[in-house]
Amino acid sequence: MTVRGLTVRFGGLVALDDVSVEVASDEVLGVIGPNGAGKTTLFNVLTGFDHADRGDWYLDGTPLRGLPAYRIARLGMVRTFQLTKALAGMTVLDNMMLGASEQPGERLSVSLLRFAWGSREREVRARALALLDDFGLAAKRKDLAATLSGGQRKLLEMARALMVEPRLLMLDEPMAGVNPALVQSLLDHVRRLRDEGVTIVFVEHDMDVVMNISDWVVCMAEGSVIAEGPPNVVAGNEAVIDAYLGRRRGIA
Repeated sequence: MTVRGLTVRFGGLVALDDVSVEVASDEVLGVIGPNGAGKTTLFNVLTGFDHADRGDWYLDGTPLRGLPAYRIARLGMVRTFQLTKALAGMTVLDNMMLGASEQPGERLSVSLLRFAWGSREREVRARALALLDDFGLAAKRKDLAATLSGGQRKLLEMARALMVEPRLLMLDEPMAGVNPALVQSLLDHVRRLRDEGVTIVFVEHDMDVVMNISDWVVCMAEGSVIAEGPPNVVAGNEAVIDAYLGRRRGIA
């Protein structure tokens, strides 16, 4: 993914100021910075949930500016949210199946013709069950999503995002509120996805997590990119230490 000159204003507030980022394929990119730095706004704009005042961005050369969120997702760029978006009144399995694209049974014109969509539904169900097993949620498949713990909802949201077989997966604070036992599971899934060829971009405040799994790190402050590079280099950058890490967290 390539981002060039992205600028976003909300009234008199400049949320993103001429942001340019390059994300290499099969890479894990960590985005860090203080609250209000523009990290979630960057995610929202790139995935079609907010609009940019200026700038362009591309996925494998395909321009994404102006496309609605669902079309960006169909092109292979999918995201999770800082606050999980599981549909609480539906089962875990139904949440998963809802995430799949190209389901002809959703069209009114063919919904009564089971022969027209039955095989696709079986494929979607099989993929959903396989992913739930992969993420340790198979035993929860019949439970309502509302009964899951916060960490399990994070796992469900990541698994559901994979139903569309994305090329680029954007995770907004995937470890926030997750107990330590599940953090390692999430980290293992991120590494596995990278090894399978999925590009990962994630926002995270836990620097131990960032240092552990990132190939490249971008630090933002006040809507701008103030530093980028390998994790150990960014952690030792004076501007990053002053704006975000503080002297005790920086590397001398």
